[in-house]
Amino acid sequence: MSKQDSNTMHAQDLRRVSVQQRIVKGVVLGGVYLFLIVMALIVLFPFYWMIISSLKSLEEYRLNIPTFWPKVIVWSNYAEAFTQANLGRLFLNTAYVGIVSTFLSLIITVLSAFAFARLEFKGKNLMFAALLATMMIPGELFTITNYATINQLGWMKTYTVLIVPFLVSVFYIYLLRQNFMQIPNELYLAAKVDGTSDLKYLWKVMVPLALPTLISITILKMMGAWNSYVWPRLVANDDAHRLITNGLRNAFTATTGDVNYPVQMAAVAIVSAPLFLVFIFLRKYIMKGVSRSGIKG
Repeated sequence: MSKQDSNTMHAQDLRRVSVQQRIVKGVVLGGVYLFLIVMALIVLFPFYWMIISSLKSLEEYRLNIPTFWPKVIVWSNYAEAFTQANLGRLFLNTAYVGIVSTFLSLIITVLSAFAFARLEFKGKNLMFAALLATMMIPGELFTITNYATINQLGWMKTYTVLIVPFLVSVFYIYLLRQNFMQIPNELYLAAKVDGTSDLKYLWKVMVPLALPTLISITILKMMGAWNSYVWPRLVANDDAHRLITNGLRNAFTATTGDVNYPVQMAAVAIVSAPLFLVFIFLRKYIMKGVSRSGIKG
């Protein structure tokens, strides 16, 4: 066999191996995309079912064989849901509790994270370790003691009981502290040499640099207030202070015990829309803030 024939066979073998590698890579990539599509459909199907159910009549909803698209679209379910559940009042109550609790929680979180990240005081590491240890305690264990405390303080059925008990979040303090730790300490020392106060340095330097994490904390705190159910139902379930999750619980149950599920689904869709839009448009800030806080530079 000549050298030219040998080179030709070698080139053919290389092309054959390259083709096989591309086929294997294509099959693997196709399998990955197929898996992701199936998982996406599984995740999105409940939302799709909620939307189409909210547009059906009650008779169609109760059919033995479910329909995957409304025979007749009933837009009036949304108007009926808004008035029947008094969603306007529920939205105002939830927005007030969410905005006030988020604002106060941000102040506490920023000051606490700054103290643990930059200030030097006796017992700082021990105190921070004790705070982290409380994250291992399930929140449900505090329900009885918190209930007894606010009952003694006379806070039952007030906005205060919905805001104050959950202003401090160890997780948010830890998240922001890790982000503050990435900021070079030389900036802080230089600012102190120039006579800058701690609060001014915090407001002018650290807060702008940690803005993605602060946005993430704001979004997560608002979502937590929006989805809160057990505690508001336990301590403030009256008409004046009821939040949106509790308001939807029995608003569509008739005196006979029947539930108008399409109207209830319409109300759930209305309530879910703000959180869905917030996640769609601000998801990059959530991911960026969490990812930056997990790395110490």
